[in-house]
Amino acid sequence: MKTSLFKYLSVATFVGLTVHAKAQQSLSQQMASTVMEIWKDSLNLEPSNPKPVKWAYDQGVILEGINGIWKRTGNGEYFKYMQKSMDFFVTKEGTINRYKQTDYNIDNIKNGRSLLTLYKVTGQQKYFKAATLLWDQLQQQPRTKEGGFWHKKVYPNQMWLDGLYMGEPFYAEYAALTKNEKAFDDIANQFIWMEKNARDAKTGLLYHGWDESKTEQWANKTTGKSPNFWARAMGWYGMALVDALDNFPKNHPKRAALLAILNRYALAVQKVQDQKSGLWYDILDQPTGKGNYHEASAANMFVYTFAKAVRMGYLPSSYFAVADKGYKGIRTEFIEQASVGKINLKGTVSVSGLGGKPYRDGSYSYYLSEKVITNDPKGVGAFLLAANEMEIAELPKPGFGKMVTLDSYFNNETKLDQSNNTISWHYKWEELANGGFSFWGDQFNNAGFKTNTLYQAPTIANLKNSSIYIIVDPDFEKENPKPNFVGSAHIKAITEWVKAGGVLVLMANDAPNCELDHFNELAIKFGVQFNKDSKGTVPVPSNFETAKVVVPAGNEIFKNSTNLFIKEYSSLKLSGNAKSILKDKDGDNVMSVTKYGKGTVFVIGDPWLYNEYVDGRKLPASYDNLKAAANLVNWLAKQTSSKK
Repeated sequence: MKTSLFKYLSVATFVGLTVHAKAQQSLSQQMASTVMEIWKDSLNLEPSNPKPVKWAYDQGVILEGINGIWKRTGNGEYFKYMQKSMDFFVTKEGTINRYKQTDYNIDNIKNGRSLLTLYKVTGQQKYFKAATLLWDQLQQQPRTKEGGFWHKKVYPNQMWLDGLYMGEPFYAEYAALTKNEKAFDDIANQFIWMEKNARDAKTGLLYHGWDESKTEQWANKTTGKSPNFWARAMGWYGMALVDALDNFPKNHPKRAALLAILNRYALAVQKVQDQKSGLWYDILDQPTGKGNYHEASAANMFVYTFAKAVRMGYLPSSYFAVADKGYKGIRTEFIEQASVGKINLKGTVSVSGLGGKPYRDGSYSYYLSEKVITNDPKGVGAFLLAANEMEIAELPKPGFGKMVTLDSYFNNETKLDQSNNTISWHYKWEELANGGFSFWGDQFNNAGFKTNTLYQAPTIANLKNSSIYIIVDPDFEKENPKPNFVGSAHIKAITEWVKAGGVLVLMANDAPNCELDHFNELAIKFGVQFNKDSKGTVPVPSNFETAKVVVPAGNEIFKNSTNLFIKEYSSLKLSGNAKSILKDKDGDNVMSVTKYGKGTVFVIGDPWLYNEYVDGRKLPASYDNLKAAANLVNWLAKQTSSKK
């Protein structure tokens, strides 16, 4: 599995457009620059035409792409763009301007994922309230007799492939956030019913739409299916699957059914890929049809679906070849340089639908009659998603097949969420807010690691499959009424695990914010003691310089990082074979490394890589915390033994 994936990655790394090789920014970032120039305030589908801006799913696709690039690059401008775009519509009370719930248009649900991102990052209730309006629409959405969502109220009895992408990823994310486990049966059924009613047994492809009543002019009077396999509709369905699976419970009995659907889907889409260009035709199964053409938005959607599904383990690694071939075709046929640092995407069909006025009959000639344009937002959004996935794939994978485990036993603060559920929070992988580790977790994942959380006390048995174990900021009574202190049994298990080759990361805090007495009993085993001081204080919020630690040239861990922001940390006292890796301006130890048996221990007196100081929203660009986080991930990967 590893060999075949890296074979494809090596090809993707070295083959590309000349402009890609010369550009300082990646293709995804160049496309994002084009987006932020064309649609500065909010999404007007025709910038030259002063029509009122609509609450439209097109914008949600673009913002989904922008969000992915923000999470990979830590450029805060991308987050500001997302927030500004949604703030155009969302009022301070949490209502949505230019949205009408009673239209029961499932397209209008799409932007809800951007609202959830904004809520998770900022904690502002207006975004959650606005997202809840969309959730409420889904609860009241008209359904087929079987239970499938109508595409729109004006399209009664109809399910379209498009609708699965518009509704289900949001449905799953909101359900996961609010811990509404019952919703996942319904989410799975939407995919199951759509495939059952729209799939062609011969090709495995899904028709664009299905009319339960079989009364529509475009519907087959026996099956209710529309006449053709439209590429973008299949693209929507694939993206819907891989995005909904992200939030779908791993132990849910219907998860296997979704993975089986995805595997059948992948086989069918692979078969209709044009082997010469790597692209797909607008009508998938008629490559020699008169006027048929390679269509950009569908190609990007397929590339995104395949690349992400392989990365997440939803599809076998062999399918990465489909994404790789498709992405080369996209760059060759659809990408053109617009100006320095900006690119255009050609070749997207502006719209294709069924029914309506004027009536769209779903015929081959109808699909081929729709206008093909440059920088259509649906195509652009899909390109942002696809390019970001392929750029993640190109990153080195030193952690491939290895597990990094984050403690949530010694650090297990809890609080009530917006739905009055008790949740564990503060320095968690899944946490997007300031105090979370979601950016650092993404870096581990992008380096090939699997991330895991350990809610139980560490033992030799439950650490066995972990290459790296991270303990951050152990609780004391101020944070947790019943804290779990580090004890002798824990120390014995951890030291034996390290001695056998494990890589341990200890991240404390300054004395007023961390339990250090018991934590020091563990640290001393590796020649390190937290001094219980508080260095790097920032008396004036904007005076970041007081917490700056400069990395000297030649540092063995932070090879391309210079200025680090490390606020209110405990300095370290070292003994034995513990060695200092970084000192502050006073000459005190900030970080240390200890070799212990076959293992390695890295220590710092602060959780300094949490989102607030790596996501680009707060620190000036002169600070290198996100780069440093990546440097640390790569260094830790090198310390892991091959058997781990």
